Amino acid sequence: MKENFDLQEYLTEGVEKIVGDALKAALSNPKETAFLLKFAAAAKAASKRRIAAEKSGQHIPSFLIASITSSCNLHCAGCYSRCNSATVDSEPVRQLSADEWLRIFNEADELGISFVILAGGEPTLRRDVIEAAGTKNNMMFPIFTNGTFISGKYFELFDRCRNLIPIMSIEGSRENTDSRRGDGIYDRLINNMDELRRRGLVFGASVTVTSENIGDITSDEFLCDLEKRGCKAVIFVEYVPVTEESRHLAPGDKEREQLDRAIQRLREDNSSMMYVSFPGDEKSSGGCFAAGRGFFHINSHGGAEPCPFSPYSDINVKDTSLSKAINSPLFVALRNGDILLDDHEGGCVLYEKRGLVEALISRNDNAYKDKMAM
Repeated sequence: MKENFDLQEYLTEGVEKIVGDALKAALSNPKETAFLLKFAAAAKAASKRRIAAEKSGQHIPSFLIASITSSCNLHCAGCYSRCNSATVDSEPVRQLSADEWLRIFNEADELGISFVILAGGEPTLRRDVIEAAGTKNNMMFPIFTNGTFISGKYFELFDRCRNLIPIMSIEGSRENTDSRRGDGIYDRLINNMDELRRRGLVFGASVTVTSENIGDITSDEFLCDLEKRGCKAVIFVEYVPVTEESRHLAPGDKEREQLDRAIQRLREDNSSMMYVSFPGDEKSSGGCFAAGRGFFHINSHGGAEPCPFSPYSDINVKDTSLSKAINSPLFVALRNGDILLDDHEGGCVLYEKRGLVEALISRNDNAYKDKMAM
């Protein structure tokens, strides 16, 4: 990977190009054209608000990750979300309502956050929240989904609300995808892609990078097939082992170097698609983007967390504003300290150094108690 890679600049330019391509394809539809023009203007205005806030001493990240449900219909091998109990099979309790999520989206809009990633569990189980997001047509909502619930009504919703962008999880070939996610999942994803392309809708793919699929997911065959089907973005996420039994799936130095070389080649040879790698792009952009440096995470119960792989929180958006959540004691300590900049083996630095994160929370909690006792 080239030195001093600017991830945020790359993402901004990539999204602008995707919007531009979609705009050209939508010229025959006045309603879609109006949306795309409005979003492009809104995104520029949001960037100006973030720059103005930065000059006044308030850092606003570009992205928010919102895990809108703890439910999922699949049991993917080695799922980190299930291993840390963020995703469960029991009926969800005390999760944020659609109205509460809409309040959060409105606050994000006011702050200048124009990209909100909807995750889970399986986010398409919360159609009420996704429909609420669809009303915020000056913001973009990539939806990280397993694709199994995308059917007629969702295609109609995506057609009507072009700010909702499905990012479907695929592990390369049919064999690798079905092995990790379940029989028949690959064919379902391919059918979804073909229908999205037929309707002229923008979509992307999310790929979990493991030691077992690295050759498959970086192959020309796989990536050219995605491009042919209309995919506009591929997000590579290194597998984070959360149990000893799954540690062998984590990419090693050899696999990470292979991924870095592949992404550099793809960016140089194919500008029609956007390629993003986590944490690889973060490392070459000056460290982890979590805890509000570039993004932060809100779990399904409202807890503001550094990132989905670091499920620690000292503040809940049910009780406070999004602006205060961004500047929680934990987030500020992480941004001002060295943990996010630390070198690490791979995957997630905050998960790897979770003992230090837990110590920060404990220290901040004790300081608060001491202050209250004075």
